[in-house]
Amino acid sequence: MSLAIAGMGWVTPLGNGVDAVWKRLLHGDEASATPISEQFGDRSYSAFRVPESALTGLVHPRLRRASLISRFAATAGLEALQAAGVKVDSQSAERIGLIFAISNGGVIYTKRFYRDVVETGAQAASPLLFPETVFNAPASHLAAILGLTGVTYTLVGDGAVGLLAIKMAEDVMTDQSLDYCLVVGTEEVDWLLCDAYRRWRLLRSAPPIEPFSKQKQGMILSEGAGAIVLARLPRRSAAEVEAGPITIERAHPGGCYRKRAEAEEILTRMLRDLTQIKTDFVISSANGTFIDQAEQVALERAVPNAICYTTKPALGESVGASGLWQVILGAQALRYGELPPSLHVEPNSSLRVSFSRMPVSGARRAIALSSGVNQQVAGVRLAIR
Repeated sequence: MSLAIAGMGWVTPLGNGVDAVWKRLLHGDEASATPISEQFGDRSYSAFRVPESALTGLVHPRLRRASLISRFAATAGLEALQAAGVKVDSQSAERIGLIFAISNGGVIYTKRFYRDVVETGAQAASPLLFPETVFNAPASHLAAILGLTGVTYTLVGDGAVGLLAIKMAEDVMTDQSLDYCLVVGTEEVDWLLCDAYRRWRLLRSAPPIEPFSKQKQGMILSEGAGAIVLARLPRRSAAEVEAGPITIERAHPGGCYRKRAEAEEILTRMLRDLTQIKTDFVISSANGTFIDQAEQVALERAVPNAICYTTKPALGESVGASGLWQVILGAQALRYGELPPSLHVEPNSSLRVSFSRMPVSGARRAIALSSGVNQQVAGVRLAIR
């Protein structure tokens, strides 16, 4: 079943707003790294944080004690619904589903809650913080803020979870009692999270992220959210009537790999399935880790002539939010007929990378790849009608 993207919302280290962030990417901008330290740790890490200015317009009593991850999700979700022209009222509230993609959860609040327990005993742990330690807290906040009473699911996974959430949305939308499905992916960054990825040898100490490099230096974590509103065709927003709707033509569940070498095989099979219909370009999830080699091998095997773009050198590895970010990028590129420059890619790369701002006028289809570092792979094929 093809679903139309009726609206999108974006919160990133380069700011918020789909068009505003898109323009910055087209100009080759990249996020600035912020050092993160911890009084009980002996290391400092670099991360791409969302600027405070991106959240200044969001005021709601529910968010007074909510974690950053919930604030990111609310900002992106509201923007997506507004772009889709969807007004939530007593009649429509139960006809809008919500699928929430998350990877690391409310890291900051989890750490704060259990630190109080360890330092001063269980009686010092605030019950106000505990709800933020569970994975479905952000989805609960978002549904309450928007007034949604339809089905709500939280999907937990690695960097591929956003695309798997879109696949779940396809299944949810077979229920004729729903008119729309809001899919949100979000992530926050904390010292503890950075330390964990460093111990897994996946994090580099400072930018830049160098995708498809022979030297796997690692990634820089980032935070933010992405949101899309899905609707059945031919329903569309007013803006899409002129440009033609962007559709999720196919959401591929990919697979899970037990060993890194298996990721290449799964990616190759998935790309061959998705490219049975001509595809013009690919939004890669290359992030400076072993993922890059797996995707490069698969791309060279399955679609050697496809143009490739990766945004993670500019925006960082946002894990739970990354899949939705890539879908937004693919939709924007199809709509406006150009790709931003892929930053910090070696000029002798064997892939057809968009080294500079590249026109792709006339492009009809794109693939967003999402390869997580914790054994999940997924993909979607986007089309413009």
